Amino acid sequence: MHDFHLADSIYKVIMDYAAKNDLKKITKVSIELGSIVEHGEEILPDNLKFNIKMLAEGGPAEGLAVEIVRGSSDNWILKDIEGE
Repeated sequence: MHDFHLADSIYKVIMDYAAKNDLKKITKVSIELGSIVEHGEEILPDNLKFNIKMLAEGGPAEGLAVEIVRGSSDNWILKDIEGE
């Protein structure tokens, strides 16, 4: 469940960016994921990716490609958003 909380926060940032930049469809996001621990467990890239894609279902980001690379920080960075 800890992965879902972070995915929800990231998804809200993605949707805010899309609204501010008049994107009707989000096709790809790139995220740098550092070592983040929530509720005693580290956030894993595959779980985070799954939850972001699940949140995107039925909306303008449905089917988006999610690219996650590991970073050395203890935070996450939204590196890029692509859309139309």
